[in-house]
Amino acid sequence: MNIDHIEAFLYVVHYKSIHKAANALFLSQPTVTARIKSLERELNVELFYRDARSVILSEKGKDFLPFATQIVQTFQQGKKQLQETQTTNEVCIGTNGVTAQYFLAYALPKWKESFPHMRFQIITGPTTILLEKLQSHQIDIGFMQYVHRQGVCNELLLSNAVKLVMHRDHPLTQGVVLKAKELAQQKMVFFECGAFDWNYVHKMFEVEGVSANIEVRTDHLEVAKAFIRTKGYMSFLPHLCVKNELESGEFVEIDVKHLLDMNQHIFLTYLKKDTLEPAFWDNILNTAIQFENTQTFS
Repeated sequence: MNIDHIEAFLYVVHYKSIHKAANALFLSQPTVTARIKSLERELNVELFYRDARSVILSEKGKDFLPFATQIVQTFQQGKKQLQETQTTNEVCIGTNGVTAQYFLAYALPKWKESFPHMRFQIITGPTTILLEKLQSHQIDIGFMQYVHRQGVCNELLLSNAVKLVMHRDHPLTQGVVLKAKELAQQKMVFFECGAFDWNYVHKMFEVEGVSANIEVRTDHLEVAKAFIRTKGYMSFLPHLCVKNELESGEFVEIDVKHLLDMNQHIFLTYLKKDTLEPAFWDNILNTAIQFENTQTFS
């Protein structure tokens, strides 16, 4: 059964005229008539009563009408779905803001080189929200903290330890091992981000009975780094966001591992791998390795 014959039938029903249906379909009147007759032969029924001026839907035609409508609608929906899949092939990524700003800005151009047909949507948020979106299939993959949930897979992707950094021209002598009480005397800009457990930082000072000298609080990484560039502040920041500055020597790390060791990691999180091309999964992991091994400063 030809879908064009069924479509011609629906047009004739709608316009109540073979002539008007032919105009709407950009076909000749004999072509539409031939399609209707061919459909009637296949169904072995008469779909219309014809007279000199009009066509009237027969009882058998009325019975067939809802099925014809459903057939054409289903075909059009399937055709649309295939076209959208072929042209967009969109991947929706859920991630925290730090990973989006620093790793994905590096990775996405490389992914596009290898997979030019792919389009990407990035959704940022805390791990709890991203996990909900992953499980409800609103995102395809996530870059987030490790999550222990049945049916959810985690693959280690990036190291993102929190580091205490200052400008290379900060008055504090580099390489000095500081105690918490000495550290508390230094001016700090405090980056507040839900992706990390900053309670560890506060407790580091609390156990010594002192409080950090936090002069500025901000939820924006670049603001925190701008204060460090004034050469008077230091800050605890995720490694991803200061990787470039540490490699170039603009910023230096203050060793506080004897006081605090915040080993944070970013995991590639997903439900099933068969949702994306196998080669794309390998590309993600390889790009992460390149990112961690490549000096990004100019």
